[in-house]
Amino acid sequence: MTPEPALGLYVHVPFCSAICNYCNFNRGLYDESLKARFVEALIAEIKGSPDPFISDTLYFGGGTPSLLTPADIALIIDTARAACHLTPDAEITLEANPESVDQSRLEHFRRAGVNRLSFGVQSFRDEELRRLERLHTASRAEQAIVEARNAGFDNVSLDLMMWLPQQTTAEWMESVDRAIAAGPEHLSLYMLEVYPHLPLRQEMNRHEWTQLPDDVAADMYEQAMSRLESAGYEQYEISNVARRGRRSRHNLKYWSDGEWLGFGPGAHSTRHGSRSRNVASTEDYVQRVAGGATVVAERRDLTVDERLGDALFTGLRLNDGVNLSVLTARYQIDIWRRYGEPLALYLDAGLLVKDADRLRLTRQGMLMAHEVMAVFV
Repeated sequence: MTPEPALGLYVHVPFCSAICNYCNFNRGLYDESLKARFVEALIAEIKGSPDPFISDTLYFGGGTPSLLTPADIALIIDTARAACHLTPDAEITLEANPESVDQSRLEHFRRAGVNRLSFGVQSFRDEELRRLERLHTASRAEQAIVEARNAGFDNVSLDLMMWLPQQTTAEWMESVDRAIAAGPEHLSLYMLEVYPHLPLRQEMNRHEWTQLPDDVAADMYEQAMSRLESAGYEQYEISNVARRGRRSRHNLKYWSDGEWLGFGPGAHSTRHGSRSRNVASTEDYVQRVAGGATVVAERRDLTVDERLGDALFTGLRLNDGVNLSVLTARYQIDIWRRYGEPLALYLDAGLLVKDADRLRLTRQGMLMAHEVMAVFV
């Protein structure tokens, strides 16, 4: 019998010091009392994990996970090692905001078992940070990276956002260059999505802030990827680049038809062809755990077609693309017979490349990924 691949573990920490005007994640303002009850409930949820399995990644996302104390993080990691058989060499990532840490705190996180940091920098220009209502400055972000190095972290990732209101291509590339100068092992580059119900949209209307046209945003993306490649980073996913050997092992599970368990309010899990979602409210989550009730708000068994569609949709985000033979064997569906005709249009347009059994997007195709991937939805 083939052993089950190692699972990823995701822990959602729903607390922030302030709510950014563009953020659409499941989060709320930090409350010390609620935080304590949340950690207690989280430990109980992890201890109640399903049948035995092995996990080799643990990702603390949020929210701002670095608002938890190092002692909280150590307790969660130790619980995961015991209950979820977290391997000794597991990649353990903590998302952090630059203003929420200092060198001493980072040293304690490192001793707690965290071996990868992901800093939410977003921009290295103070004007843009103020526009996004971030609490840190560009210089504070740079200093936090230095402190991470001094604390013993040799695997640091930075998040940057492009296509910000009023942002020019030159200003975007200034952030890219300062990120390169900071020397992280990994970077994630995202285009800002402005949601109509969030405060940033109202701010943009009030101040008459605009975003550059789509074709200029595409040029921003291409210039950034070219600059990063020249600096020694390898693009391995639409929005992610890394030094050799420093790809995000956890996020690769999402893009490589892997499986994971999510813990905490609003966390999602995918395992054995079933997808589930926890209740979003932190208070509701805590009360359900305390009362012995399930925290799962929704669970759905996916059809084979849905699983295959998801594998193709997410796999094409990777530079390596997808292996059609592997997926055909896994799902017992002739993929090219099913999707070859609609995909031919994108092959002819130079957005897709089919090399033997491997199908992948070109750089130009990545700019139109959602259009191509709609074939599988």
